[in-house]
Amino acid sequence: MLGSLLALLVSLLLVGAAAATGARFRPDGWYRTLRKPRWTPPDLAFPIAWGILYLLMAIAAWRIYMADDSPLRSASLAVYGAQLLANAAWSWLFFGRKQIGAALADIVLLIGLITVTIGLFAQVSTLAAWLMVPYWLWVALALALNATILRLNRA
Repeated sequence: MLGSLLALLVSLLLVGAAAATGARFRPDGWYRTLRKPRWTPPDLAFPIAWGILYLLMAIAAWRIYMADDSPLRSASLAVYGAQLLANAAWSWLFFGRKQIGAALADIVLLIGLITVTIGLFAQVSTLAAWLMVPYWLWVALALALNATILRLNRA
């Protein structure tokens, strides 16, 4: 029981580390001057959605970690870790570096990694895979938003 709770805490901390990049590099005056599509979610939607998604991700990874040790479990967690890094890089690229194109390349990589993660998770825990689907959907929306902002703001 204690090992399970410790594993959940570690999973939450890892997701928190990725989320910290989003907290560090946030929308600012530059972002507000960008042309955005009418369907851009309101600013308040982002922290609410990400809070829920990060919790679901942490629970999904914890379920995978708690599964029987196997090469598939190890591969699942490795790809999950890679997508966490890509997730963290996006805010730095978009808001920190103001590199909309580089952020778009990162989010394309991110959605690919999430897709692979879901596929791997499904082979270990169906529930863990389903817990990642809302994240995939939100990142797909973010990808479309990033691409549209790039198109609308080409100098």
